[in-house]
Amino acid sequence: MTAARLDESAVVARLRAAGCVFAEDEARLLMDAAATPAGIAALVDRRVAGFPLEHVLGWVEFCGLRIAVDPGVFVPRRRTEVLVREAVALARPGAVVVDLCCGSGALGVALASAVAAVELHAADLDPAAVACAARNVAAVGGHVYAGDLFDALPPSLRSRIDLLLANVPYVPSGGIGSMPREAREHEPRGALDGGRDGLDVARRVAAEAPAWLSARGSLLFEVGESQAPAAVDVVARSGLRARVVTDEDLGATVVVGTLASDAD
Repeated sequence: MTAARLDESAVVARLRAAGCVFAEDEARLLMDAAATPAGIAALVDRRVAGFPLEHVLGWVEFCGLRIAVDPGVFVPRRRTEVLVREAVALARPGAVVVDLCCGSGALGVALASAVAAVELHAADLDPAAVACAARNVAAVGGHVYAGDLFDALPPSLRSRIDLLLANVPYVPSGGIGSMPREAREHEPRGALDGGRDGLDVARRVAAEAPAWLSARGSLLFEVGESQAPAAVDVVARSGLRARVVTDEDLGATVVVGTLASDAD
């Protein structure tokens, strides 16, 4: 057995002892990310200490793309690819797209990579997220703003947004403590905590969305399966036509609210 293989075995053993379910896969990624044994050891130490793998590597694979994710920035989940998939199905070339609560900007970047000539705007309240998203979004010619939800956006976007992707937090406040340690300790609370029932931010977004959407524009956001009926009511109360998209394989539930035109 080669020295490299011995090193990999040792890395796998450390990761497995720390509770990493996919220790073999993580070991290969960590070893590929560093050029020296000391560099590998430093990365493994951070992972064993509980940092999310994506923060250790500095990137996450999302919709087939490598998206930069800085320490302290929300890590986009695989299930959220369903939201992007639905948005791509609704999009047309040249669509005006806003990625609200953008975190790393992954949702907007993925959509802009799949649809031609998208005009992409992204916004987040967290300075670390804004800095991270700025690098990712620049690659597809987008713009990033800092601020609280719609307050961050230029007024010129009113009534122009074709697709509003809102990666709102939806974990009820009482459920944060049961989340994995790496999420609780290393991702911003504001990107996780959706208030008492998990829908506080969704309500704020839905209430203002009609003023920002274009004719037949759509709002898309993710919720937990049990929250879907309440989320549909939230969207309907804002004057949007609501429907739910689910993917059992990925455990995803996406609510879509579309602005009805006068002709509908």
